[in-house]
Amino acid sequence: MSLKILLVTATMAEADCMKMIPGIKSTADKFYFEKHEIIPLVTGVGSIATAWTMTKWISSYTKPDIAVNIGIAGSYRNDLPVGEAVVPVSDCFADVGIDTGKGFLTLAEAGLEDPDKFPFSGGKIIADSKYVAGAVELLKPVRAITVNTATGSAETIKRLIEKYNPDIETMEGATFFYICTRENIPFLALRSVSNRVEPRNKENWNVRLALETLSKHMEELLILFE
Repeated sequence: MSLKILLVTATMAEADCMKMIPGIKSTADKFYFEKHEIIPLVTGVGSIATAWTMTKWISSYTKPDIAVNIGIAGSYRNDLPVGEAVVPVSDCFADVGIDTGKGFLTLAEAGLEDPDKFPFSGGKIIADSKYVAGAVELLKPVRAITVNTATGSAETIKRLIEKYNPDIETMEGATFFYICTRENIPFLALRSVSNRVEPRNKENWNVRLALETLSKHMEELLILFE
């Protein structure tokens, strides 16, 4: 089976990890692996950049057979160390809501949004394609949250854990989930842990290891697609 794959990344470094896959072929604007055509789409960091770039691409070209979002992530769990690759199976916009002065309310909690109105279920967007089902046979499924400001203080970490009990954090994931679900595009996300979510300390980050892990497991997923 040959697939047209839209590969969505926030940065060029994340897209370039594809070049480390043995047997990958590349042209000026595409990758090829076996029978698969892989179109990299580098959006820029954050939800707004992701939304604009993905929407423009989808409105300009034929829809892909699958969209795959790969990138680095922060881990909230001790058993998800730096270098671990995971598959997000749910995501949400964790900091979109109302600051009441007494605490944070999601839009649903504030009565501004139905938490079960498409594409949400219980305030989250669920990834449940056949590709996700296959991927979680290889890698850990995780609950993700998406934030506009990368978490780096003990106070924010405590609040997010109490509110969402997340496994990982990114700055684009829920936007990717939202657009793919709205556009009826099968999708899969692959994230590799680059750092612990903790009071900000970049000395503990290992982006290089995370990118190497992305390459290794993206190869496994491409083989799985065969």
